[in-house]
Amino acid sequence: MNPADEILDIVDEHDEVVGQAPRGEATARGLRHRCVFIEARDPAGRIFVHRRTPTKMLFPSYYDMFVGGVVGAGESYDDAALREAEEELGVSGLPRPEHLFTFLYESAEHSWWSSVYQVRCASPVRPQAEEVAWHTFLTDAELERRLPDWTWVPDGREAYDRLRKFRAREAGSTR
Repeated sequence: MNPADEILDIVDEHDEVVGQAPRGEATARGLRHRCVFIEARDPAGRIFVHRRTPTKMLFPSYYDMFVGGVVGAGESYDDAALREAEEELGVSGLPRPEHLFTFLYESAEHSWWSSVYQVRCASPVRPQAEEVAWHTFLTDAELERRLPDWTWVPDGREAYDRLRKFRAREAGSTR
């Protein structure tokens, strides 16, 4: 199936379903829908980072520190997170990703509710060729050094900034 034909739930500012539309139409018309972002780390704690393929509908050839994508019509965030992580990493049998928080991403052209997850991937990755042009695993410090130099997907960059703040708050609350 063409990704543009995938049916998505269209949601309001409260993340309540108000209709459905094909992905291509939702993107073209800026209809608010749902997405998942999964931070995948290897057993050494390094983050999976990749460059998107030049054929991607949105943000072609940009870098991303998350795997993920849209939530299909009638699909839960949790099910979408596991499906997207396994598809993009090219693995099966991942543990269910852990939900961390949800936020509304909005830009001049796009709007989607975004659920952020984390998962450990102990299996060797075989990234999906249609999604991932290049990949590596980076330490947190290596990723931080590349933030100003690489062109990152804007929604992923916002999710990453929010994840850093979330973890800083969590670390502060455990003291």
